Amino acid sequence: MNRPAGRVLTLLELLQSGGLRTSAELAGRLGVDRRTVRRYVDHLLDLDIPVESVRGRYGGYRLARGYRLPPLMLGDDEALAVLLGLLAGGRSGLTAALGPAGETAAAKIRRVLPARLADRLRNVLDTVAFTTAPDQDPAPDATVLLTVSDAVAGHRPITVAYTDRDGARTDRTLHPYAIVNHRDRWYIRALDPAIGQERSFRLDRITGVRTLSGSFEPPAGDDDPAHSLLTGFATADYRHEVTIRVQGTVEQIRTRFPASVAILNAVDEGGAGDSGEGGRRATDRSGRGGGESAPWQRLEIRAERLDWIPATLAALDLPFRIERPAELRDLVLALSERLALRARPGLA
Repeated sequence: MNRPAGRVLTLLELLQSGGLRTSAELAGRLGVDRRTVRRYVDHLLDLDIPVESVRGRYGGYRLARGYRLPPLMLGDDEALAVLLGLLAGGRSGLTAALGPAGETAAAKIRRVLPARLADRLRNVLDTVAFTTAPDQDPAPDATVLLTVSDAVAGHRPITVAYTDRDGARTDRTLHPYAIVNHRDRWYIRALDPAIGQERSFRLDRITGVRTLSGSFEPPAGDDDPAHSLLTGFATADYRHEVTIRVQGTVEQIRTRFPASVAILNAVDEGGAGDSGEGGRRATDRSGRGGGESAPWQRLEIRAERLDWIPATLAALDLPFRIERPAELRDLVLALSERLALRARPGLA
């Protein structure tokens, strides 16, 4: 390939990276003068690649919006980034929503990779190990995902066919205002006008969606949809309502009781006076935290079962006091007796 042709392809690659590029910038990147840049642009126009010229003080060149380029110019690192992103998306279930598109896109890129780059990619794939199995949850339908995201961006109401966790199917009108990913699952935060409450809905449980006319204003009180989603998990309507006071910092407690499991509020030294999640930090003489001067936090948990909580409290290894239910105290005592018995010498 001669040098002018190579520079024309480099110009195409620069324009494909997006945005408006000034003549001076392009000339500097290509090592030519501005008149030569204009000649290279003409070469691209001759190939039916629509390059727009923008006049004025801040003018320059850009590709026409929405044009599907036959040659997609990617650098080595960009090609690897795309392929590794497709790999990660496939394991998380995200690209599964696009059907075979993720696989065909990866195949097209791999087919045109130079041998040295293909070898580098193969080395990565052969040497990477994963600590978790590929996600097996149903992926959201691509049409549903795109329609809902358009509605979120445009503040448009939608109707959906939704199947809840008990298998009951209902038709709902929603005002969606956010999409949240949590542990490889996709949710929408939306106002349900029928009940006047903000709720979370799993995208993979929506089997049909239609955008309605009109618009709505997103709720002013939910400026952190991700936090609202986790809070909703922690306050869901389960069988048991658990309240425990733990002496330690927020950071320590959250290692075992994340925001999706428990609501956490600080209390005073005597266990009264709610002051919100947080509280002053303090450490014992070992520097670990959770000593006599550490703050007390109140954990509030909604749980269908209690059997996992005693072991979690033991792993947390911080002072605690169970406020309710009494059944949890019995489970903690039973665990402590089993541990003490098994720790005695001569017992298996």
